Amino acid sequence: MSETADPTEGAVHTHKPDIDSLVAALASPDRVTRESARETLVAIGHPAVGPLISLLDDRHDHVRWEAAKSLSDIADPAAAPALVQALEDPEPGVRWLAAEGLIRMRRACLQSLLHALTERAADSVWLRDGAHHVLHDLAKMGLAEGMAPVLTALEGIEPTATVPGEARRALDTL
Repeated sequence: MSETADPTEGAVHTHKPDIDSLVAALASPDRVTRESARETLVAIGHPAVGPLISLLDDRHDHVRWEAAKSLSDIADPAAAPALVQALEDPEPGVRWLAAEGLIRMRRACLQSLLHALTERAADSVWLRDGAHHVLHDLAKMGLAEGMAPVLTALEGIEPTATVPGEARRALDTL
């Protein structure tokens, strides 16, 4: 009689939180459940970024808010394009959290932000406002080298005409 070895014998089993369950919990009507799930997702970090990004398109404002808050706290540059897109969310709280997350990413967010400004600044006041928030705060931290013309264009009287070109020039220098 031959014995079959158990491949898990002697292995260390660690409980890994189920990211999908945690992401689903962000839609809970219970604030404490959502907060607990968000804190755990933030602690998980990078592996949670993809599932959280998908929630930025949820039809419920509070779910998008939770996703934006989580991504903002994680501050993984992989989420920069999605947070730039969230600067145009209809919910002001989501837009604010998206900007705060981009600021936490520091210069790692600039390529995504400038690219969006070249394509959509003329059509989106929310994108321009969010970009101003990000660039202004990065400038205060000394991290917006080369971004002064973009910031000036965002503050100018014709941002729809000037921002895309200044963003393109800044993007070319990155």
